[in-house]
Amino acid sequence: MSYVIDGHIHIERGPYTLEWINEFVKRAQETGVDEIRLLEHNFLFEEFVPMYERACRKSAFVDAWFQRVGGKRKLDEYLELIEKIRAREYPVKIKFGMEICYFKEWEDFIAEHVKDKGFDFLLGSMHFVDDFAFDHTAELWEGRDVDAIYRRYFEDSVCLAKSGIFSGIGHPDTIKLFGHRASFPLTEYYEALAKALAESGMYADQNSGAFRRCPDTATLGMDPELISILKKHNVPIITSSDAHCPEDVGYMIKELEEQVRG
Repeated sequence: MSYVIDGHIHIERGPYTLEWINEFVKRAQETGVDEIRLLEHNFLFEEFVPMYERACRKSAFVDAWFQRVGGKRKLDEYLELIEKIRAREYPVKIKFGMEICYFKEWEDFIAEHVKDKGFDFLLGSMHFVDDFAFDHTAELWEGRDVDAIYRRYFEDSVCLAKSGIFSGIGHPDTIKLFGHRASFPLTEYYEALAKALAESGMYADQNSGAFRRCPDTATLGMDPELISILKKHNVPIITSSDAHCPEDVGYMIKELEEQVRG
């Protein structure tokens, strides 16, 4: 019987309490998940606010979003919760980390702010291509050069993998969330990314969150070709729901595992 991991679960919609974490544990047990990896988006913490100033200046949409959610918590509060959880026994294994938006020019800043914080893992994710918040809403894609965005997305993903900061890369091809596709083969980009991940000892996040959000345009998990190339380069692949509430823990994890096994 396989060991089931849900490797990407956000706790941001509730308080930093043992009771709130217990809701995720309970759901993991119900769905047959053996290990949950809980994390928070870095933009929630006031310490990371400077990373988003340029993107907010460039887009009224992004600015309005960030004013609602950005910098509302202090990192120390999250670290205190982690210590409380680690001091207790649970029926499932719990790891704690952070999901960090990758901007190449902020690598040193990111490394400094996560240094010696005691996280079990750090997930680097592409949520912006330069200042373009590509996964927020489909309307933001209007008038965009899809091929150019794809190229930049994978070039930056390779930089993310080479940065030496992260344990894994989150949802590596979520660029296809709203149904946009490059007009050219992505094989060379997949190869470059897989090679960089392998050299950095990182894993890839096989994630059902985009499909849950956008079932009409997104596909479940990574592109089959990308999965095949990652496996060829011996990059570990970890299944995850990208849950933002307890009821989504374990969402389509078994189907994701089947895709990886091929």
